[in-house]
Amino acid sequence: MTKNPANFINKDVLKGGEFIIKDATAASTFIPEELNEEQLMIKDMCLDFLQNELEPVREKIEKQEEGVAPALLQKMGELGLLGSHMPETYGGMELDTNTNTLICDVLGPAGSFSTTFAAHTGIGMLPILYFGTDAQKEKYLPGLISGEMAASYCLTEPGSGSDALSAKTRADLTPDGKHYILNGQKMWISNAGFADIFIVFAQVDGDKFTGFIVERDTEGFTLGAEEDKLGIKGSSTRQVFFENAKIPAENILGEIGKGHLIAFNVLNIGRFKLCVLSNGGAKESLSSGIRYANERVQFKQPISNFGAIKYKMAEQAIRTFAVDSAQYRVSNLMQDKVKALRAEGMSYAEAKLKAAEEYAIECAILKVAGSESLDYVVDETLQIHGGMGFSEEGTAARAYRDSRIARIYEGTNEICRLLTVDMLLKRAMKGRLDIVGPAWAVQKELASMPGFDRPEGKYGEEAKALKDFKKVALMVAGAAAKMQMDGEINLKEEQEILMNVADIFIDIFLAESTLLRIQKLAEMDKAIDQEIYDAILQVFFSDATSRIHKNATDALTSFAEGDLLKTMLMGLKRFTKYPPVNVKSARRKIAAILIEKNEYCF
Repeated sequence: MTKNPANFINKDVLKGGEFIIKDATAASTFIPEELNEEQLMIKDMCLDFLQNELEPVREKIEKQEEGVAPALLQKMGELGLLGSHMPETYGGMELDTNTNTLICDVLGPAGSFSTTFAAHTGIGMLPILYFGTDAQKEKYLPGLISGEMAASYCLTEPGSGSDALSAKTRADLTPDGKHYILNGQKMWISNAGFADIFIVFAQVDGDKFTGFIVERDTEGFTLGAEEDKLGIKGSSTRQVFFENAKIPAENILGEIGKGHLIAFNVLNIGRFKLCVLSNGGAKESLSSGIRYANERVQFKQPISNFGAIKYKMAEQAIRTFAVDSAQYRVSNLMQDKVKALRAEGMSYAEAKLKAAEEYAIECAILKVAGSESLDYVVDETLQIHGGMGFSEEGTAARAYRDSRIARIYEGTNEICRLLTVDMLLKRAMKGRLDIVGPAWAVQKELASMPGFDRPEGKYGEEAKALKDFKKVALMVAGAAAKMQMDGEINLKEEQEILMNVADIFIDIFLAESTLLRIQKLAEMDKAIDQEIYDAILQVFFSDATSRIHKNATDALTSFAEGDLLKTMLMGLKRFTKYPPVNVKSARRKIAAILIEKNEYCF
């Protein structure tokens, strides 16, 4: 199996958020076409699990038939899939980050069960790995890795969703100091119906946000009925109640009053995995739409022959490819960080935690990009199916309903957008990122005459456009930050501006990731039709140029006026000049290969 040896450390690795001010290289970027033989064997094992274990009981999962989901988790435990990201000490496989990303990618089409799997292996297990004592790890991780026990995570309350730290569940120490008495209520708790272990957050003494490990058989612990949800109906979701529940003091997770470190750090990797699972699901949804379009005959020909359908399939593929490129790029960034930290003597758990924390900005970007791309894909797949898509007989309707939650949990997309900008600006203020220097260089460039250098090389236009996109981001974010420092605006009250800036960041990261992947593919000895990949790249850059121009215009006109606004709008026009692309022809090329292969094939 592919482990995490520290024998090679990539020195050419960007820090978290640094993509805005520095250019990455194709050589330093991992792409899924580089997966090795061992990783492809694991991929086949996951596909076999989907086809032979999950598919036969999919309807039973949707109806939440008792014992089905826990039995599947146990089978995954036997295959090593529940502990692929866990230390060997506790029975895990300790596989590298890219292999774990691949596992989530392949399991994306699992529908409701992907939530069950993710809640167990992610937010259920990682708090114990990251913050548990040795005794807690030894007691709980082996059973969670084998699938003999299931895990759940209790954060949200009726009055605290995005504002997690306002939780009201209370924990008070008993006079003998041996137990904490929990009182409160949690809601939207995945796996609650069958979980054995619950990660619960409560306010010690009413004001110290703290994590606890709570076992199912705790007296005073009760569950509400299963929620009747819009989607992921096969995922157990219940309210959890604590009425004078006695929790042993040794079950405190981490430090008293430091529960926010657990909640927020675990969400970093949770957002990353949610993106990967979403994109894996998008690939299967897209494939199902292609197959239907090839089979469905109208006006004496398959509907895949029609331009309107070709547009949909090609656009689905472009968005899926861009997210795919970005997620494997981030996966490798985290893997390289883990290697470097392990080489410095850090433990496996701490290195994994710090790597996810380093790339928290990128994880938030991916969560938004992956969930919104999935929403587009399932929506258009349903549209391609027409009336059959609206029927519950096929898979399109269920995928459409299941996808909607992805924009809400693990931090809503609005919260993730705000965090993307907030985290980057905070790192700049702390000196971790030099945003000021590059932003000042852009301001000086705005005051000078534009150059007329022609881009060189096969992807010169894209490389120039990417540099200009980053100038747009620095110009807009820099101007907004300066006006805040001057007291002219308060960005905390200007969420619309922050959303605009975040969307610019997202487009930049996806554009760069797509460019790096296609550059690397062009250098690799692989039998591929490079023209198709170039079409993907050109359409993405063409559309990204328009989106970035719109978001920048909306942001600038929200806080600037007069000569300042005029100057920056002129600069914006200068920095969004990607050459016109015949997007119809490019999308038709992409659609043609999808139709020929009868599936998503990139």
